[in-house]
Amino acid sequence: MEREDGTSVAVAVVTERRFAQDFSQRYREFLEKQKLLDRRHRVEKMPNGTVALPVLGETLPAQLLEELRTRVAPGSTCVLTQLLDPLPSKKALGCSPARRLCLEVRRWVEGRGVAWSAELEADLPRSWQRHGNLLLLNEDCFQNKQWKNLGPELWETVALAFGVQRLAKRGRVFPDGTRTPAVTLLHGDHGWVEHVDNGIRYKFDVTQCMFSFGNITEKLRVASLPCAGQVLVDLYAGIGYFTLPFLVHAGAAFVHACEWNPHAVVALRNNLEINGVANRCQIHFGDNRKLKLSNIADRVNLGLIPSSEEGWPIACQVLRQDTGGILHVHQNVESFPGKNPQPPGSSKMEKEHWPYPQKIITNDWENGTARDFRRKPPSQTTKLEWQRWAESAETRIATLLQQVHGKPWKTQILHIQLVKSYAPHVDHIVLDLECRPVL
Repeated sequence: MEREDGTSVAVAVVTERRFAQDFSQRYREFLEKQKLLDRRHRVEKMPNGTVALPVLGETLPAQLLEELRTRVAPGSTCVLTQLLDPLPSKKALGCSPARRLCLEVRRWVEGRGVAWSAELEADLPRSWQRHGNLLLLNEDCFQNKQWKNLGPELWETVALAFGVQRLAKRGRVFPDGTRTPAVTLLHGDHGWVEHVDNGIRYKFDVTQCMFSFGNITEKLRVASLPCAGQVLVDLYAGIGYFTLPFLVHAGAAFVHACEWNPHAVVALRNNLEINGVANRCQIHFGDNRKLKLSNIADRVNLGLIPSSEEGWPIACQVLRQDTGGILHVHQNVESFPGKNPQPPGSSKMEKEHWPYPQKIITNDWENGTARDFRRKPPSQTTKLEWQRWAESAETRIATLLQQVHGKPWKTQILHIQLVKSYAPHVDHIVLDLECRPVL
């Protein structure tokens, strides 16, 4: 049970010290037989010497209390009380969260006169995300129509089983360009949470903003990059997933953070403040394809999946014309046997933004655009599909660079990094591409 201030509460039967032995023996046996003993919480010795035995429900009938005093342990004294933040029992601590959830929900459902079934058990969650005292359930649970008839008290039971104060359930991400999560708050009064990665604090509303735990490897990697004194443009900043590591740990001198989700912008502005780097970042709210910046960046982060292709022209635009810089290009790449990436010049984005024919450029400076093939061979852990996609992207970006800046550039694949497995046979990777003007 939970109070309005979020404090956990358990109801307990309390007896005086001189009846403690009866309490632990006769009371326990009686309450177990009546299926009233709360096995989730420990028997507690109170500061005044009394002993409290947690029970299920918000109260006990008066006749049961009288039966404890007169028949179970004649002459004893017992009253009901509330335990604030009760301690979990050893059994509860040793039970897996999924198993504990099943036991608690089943007990609650059967208490409502509903028969428990294999279908209901199979519909319980098997995975979730925990954000402090808020638990975010996946969309593939609690879909059975029977749950809808059980009322909001169901969500209080689920939250209690997990030991959290708020509960939410995700749906599919809306295809609205801002990747707004379809998240419903089931229990609690707001969706704001705080998460800490590598010493960086992220605050955001889970009902309005995305957060991927799987991106932690890339956040750690960019935090270690040598960015001291550099200006960076983050074209898809979100709540600051990569903006903050670049500023806090990598030592970037300044970041231009682009974002068009107003809820993410609110979180980003707050996160810059609480991490003490707001004076080194400018937020550009709106469509980054209309960004007015140019000739400014030493690095550009393109952290959008499944593809950041629509940001490639603007990424080329913001790179410094005199020295160039490095692009960090995110992409989902399929690894199905027999399937090859699209050839250069075949994407809808490229045809819309660059309507004239493209060439596959070799290391021939006379062709106007150059690619530098003096790169390290791919490592044994780099999939062939990743390398093919990276080479295709390199060719197209080299062409875009010449078209944007009006002079030839050379490019080099520095690194291909796996971020996470996005789906079966689909990998989220990052291409580090060095781009330098030909002087």
